[in-house]
Amino acid sequence: MPVHLTPAQLTALTVLAVASVAWLLVLTRVLRRMRARAEAHAALRAFPVGPVAPVLPALSGLPRQQQAAAPHRESVELTTAEEDAFAGLVRRLGGDR
Repeated sequence: MPVHLTPAQLTALTVLAVASVAWLLVLTRVLRRMRARAEAHAALRAFPVGPVAPVLPALSGLPRQQQAAAPHRESVELTTAEEDAFAGLVRRLGGDR
């Protein structure tokens, strides 16, 4: 028994250690059960019997995003002086490449 800890501190430390181990065991059991259910669910969905039901998104509470065919691209025409300055900057930053 360490000299600098009181019996109450040692008791509290022991209770916390036991509670931590118990919590880890319960968490592991819950996660394993969830994984087994997910695997069973995936196995059932791998071989559909009837008409295929639409797949629900993982986050069904969020609305789907409206997306165009491609995002709008922005471009800027550079003057000759700006192109030369950019080429010089690339050469300077490229160094030994």
